[in-house]
Amino acid sequence: MSARTLLPVVGPALVIGVLCSLLFLALSWVAERLQDVLWGDLPDALGIGDYSALWIIVMLTLTGVLVGLVIWKVPGHAGPDPATMGLGGEAPLKLSVLPGLALAAALMLAGGPSLGPENPIIAVNVGLMFWLGRRFLPASPAALWPNLASAATIGALFGTPIAAALLVSEALAGRPLPLKGSLWDNLFGPLLAATAGALTTTLVASPSFDLGLARLAEPGWADLLSAIVVACAAAALTMVAVYAFPYVHGAFGRLGHPMLMLPAGGLVLGLLGALGGHLTLFKGLEEVKEIAADPDGRSAGAFALLAVVKLAALLIAASCGFRGGRIFPAVFVGAAFGLFAHALVPGVNASVGIAAGVLGVLLAVTRSGWVSLFTAAVLVASPAIIALMCIASLPAWLLVTGRPQMQLSEEGASLR
Repeated sequence: MSARTLLPVVGPALVIGVLCSLLFLALSWVAERLQDVLWGDLPDALGIGDYSALWIIVMLTLTGVLVGLVIWKVPGHAGPDPATMGLGGEAPLKLSVLPGLALAAALMLAGGPSLGPENPIIAVNVGLMFWLGRRFLPASPAALWPNLASAATIGALFGTPIAAALLVSEALAGRPLPLKGSLWDNLFGPLLAATAGALTTTLVASPSFDLGLARLAEPGWADLLSAIVVACAAAALTMVAVYAFPYVHGAFGRLGHPMLMLPAGGLVLGLLGALGGHLTLFKGLEEVKEIAADPDGRSAGAFALLAVVKLAALLIAASCGFRGGRIFPAVFVGAAFGLFAHALVPGVNASVGIAAGVLGVLLAVTRSGWVSLFTAAVLVASPAIIALMCIASLPAWLLVTGRPQMQLSEEGASLR
C-alpha cells in the first residue's frame, strides 16, 4: 500500500483521537465531582462517616435506583445489556442512546459499583464518531470510524497507544485485513488515533498506572515459580466468578425490570462494600495504589478478603445491569490476590505477586493475552517482570482457553 493511500487518514485519526480523549476526560471529571459530593460533602453535612457501613449500603442502593431510572426512562435504555459488551467490536449505537449511556456510566462511577468506564465510554465515542464521520465524510469506509474511535479511546484510557495497538493486532489475528497491505498498514490509522488520544490524556490529566513498587533487578528461580503459581491460582479463582456469571445474570434478569434489578444489585453491592470496606468500592485504580503503597501493612486474611469481596462485587455489578467495564476492577482483584500471596508466603516478591495476580485475573476476565500482559507490565515498571509474566502467562492461558468468558451472548449464554 502506498503512502498516498494512508495520508488521508491522518487528519481524521488525529481529530478523533483528541475528541475521544476529551470526552473520556469530561465523563471522568463529572463522575469525580459527583463522587466528591456523594461520598464527602453530603455525609459531612449529615454528620455521617464518609464510609460507614450504613452510608455504603444506602449509597450503593441509591445508585441502583438512579441508574435504574435512567435505563427505564431515558430513550434507548442507556444501551444494550453491558454483560454482552466487550472492548469494542459491537455495532455503533444510535445517537439517541448515547446521552443516557453516558449519564448511567457517570452515576455508576460516582456511586461506587465495582465497574470501570471502559465499555460505556468506548461505546459512546464509537457511536458519536461514527455519526460525525458519516455526516462530514460520507465517502469514507463506514468501518473506519469505529476502528479509529475504539483505538483512540483505549489509548486515552491507558495513557499509551501501545494497549490499543496490541488490542487491534489481536483482533485482526486470523481475519482478513480490512485494508490491502501489511499489518502495519492496517494499524496506521488506529495507532495514530490512539497516540493522539493518549497524548491528550497525558497532557491534560497526567495519569500513571505505575504503582511505584521496588524494581525487580535480577529475578531468580523462586520468582519464576512464584509468578507461575500466583498467575494460575488467580486465574483459577476468577474462573469461579466467570462460570457463575450467566447464572447470576439470569437471576437478576428474572426480576424483569431495571427498577428491580438495579436497586437489588445495589443493595447486594452495599452489603459487600460494608463487609470489605471502602477499598472494595469504585473502579479500583486509586484503591490499587493504596494497597500497593504498603504491601506488608495487612495480613494475608485481609488481602484475601479484599480480593474475594471485590471479585464478588465485580460479578454482581456486571450481572445486574450497571453500565461499566470489567477490566479496571479486575486489576484490583489481581493486585489484592498477589499481595495475599506475598503476605502468606513472604518469599513471594510483592512486585511479582501483584503482576502475576493481575495477569491471571485479566486472562480469565478478558481472554486477551496482550491486554493482560501489558497491564501487568505497566503496573510494575521493571523490565525483568516482563519476561516472568510472558512465561507465567502460558500455563495460566492453558487454564482459561476454550472455557467460558465473562461476556454473554444476547441470549444470555457465555461466549467462548
